Amino acid sequence: MSNDLAALLEDLRPQLMRYARLQTRNEAWAEDAVSETLLVALEKPGSFAGRSQLKTWLIGILKHKLVDQLRKHSREITVGQRAEGEEDRRDEIEALLFDDNGGFREMPVEWGDPQAVIGQQQFLAVLDACVEVLPERLGRVFMMREWLELETEEICKELGITSTNLWVMLHRARLRLRECLQVKWFGETSTAA
Repeated sequence: MSNDLAALLEDLRPQLMRYARLQTRNEAWAEDAVSETLLVALEKPGSFAGRSQLKTWLIGILKHKLVDQLRKHSREITVGQRAEGEEDRRDEIEALLFDDNGGFREMPVEWGDPQAVIGQQQFLAVLDACVEVLPERLGRVFMMREWLELETEEICKELGITSTNLWVMLHRARLRLRECLQVKWFGETSTAA
């Protein structure tokens, strides 16, 4: 079975790489995430219970590996090598944007409030921390529904639960997230017993 699994993984690797490249916009990070995903699959083939397609299972693992890569490299800036003709394209773009005196041909669109963007990034970091402390099963259900955007039937089939149980778990997860955010983001102490 391991040779069959290795062959299946090799067949799915290009699809996983396309997905990872879209998420990271960095070839090395995408390669690392896909390699780690395939290692998990090869080291723990018994984890795949066959309740979903192999590709769905792998993408679930890959999404977690991508989040790990993005966290790991969140402060790095990538500088790519210049491609052939890039200098010409840059000159064309500059000619479209700037007049002969170096001024804008048209004023740029307002970019918004940088403080709000930073606040949003900080909020997302706190939300992520709150999701991390959810009980494992609640966190998994929440991520499957809200982050992976899986349908109710697919989640229920994957976890072997009823739709009623799913909605109760999602409700509990959201309540715990709200409580966590009230404390860690809004600075309010919990009034619930």
